[in-house]
Amino acid sequence: MIRARAWAGAWLVVALLAACGTAPRRPPAPAVDRAQALALQAQRQAQLEAIPAWSMQGRIAVSVDGKGGSGRLDWQQQGPAYRISLSAPVTRQSWQLSGEPGGATLDGLEGGVRSGPDAAQLLYQATGWPIPVAAMATWLQGLPSTPEATQEFGVDGRLRRLVADGWTVEYQEWQPADAVWPQMPRRLQASREGARVRLMIDGWDAAR
Repeated sequence: MIRARAWAGAWLVVALLAACGTAPRRPPAPAVDRAQALALQAQRQAQLEAIPAWSMQGRIAVSVDGKGGSGRLDWQQQGPAYRISLSAPVTRQSWQLSGEPGGATLDGLEGGVRSGPDAAQLLYQATGWPIPVAAMATWLQGLPSTPEATQEFGVDGRLRRLVADGWTVEYQEWQPADAVWPQMPRRLQASREGARVRLMIDGWDAAR
């Protein structure tokens, strides 16, 4: 009787293993239609190029080798000209970076106003934050900054990651389209060699 029960138990184990082996597998994730995703990007870019004057409000956090800061961000763009304001409510510090291709001015830090031909270099020298200002204006909109940039898309056709100028930009959340704007990034992160810039976008405004 004991031997019979042992055999019955063994057959039960074999039957269960066989059932697990023949269970239906989860279907693989659908492949990204890259041509369709690129067409959607081209459509978004055309819509955004029709809005040369815009502003964005949000929050930014910068970390460089484990050190950094965060605050409120207000970005105003008028064609190639820009004005970027950052304020830290906790420390009550604020600064403004303004300029256009060929020159920039940084105000609000100790030592007075600083100027230079390159906005990113000027900002880095003053704060230690390696923020690619010119490229960031396009990354904020979910667009590549150069034709050589690598773009990766999610199964929904939206941009998921791009790699450009040594930076990796990950798009973690998107806002739905409305009457003025196409689908726009809500949350993104740019990183490179120990530096990380995180952005949470609260809203966009357009001036035509």
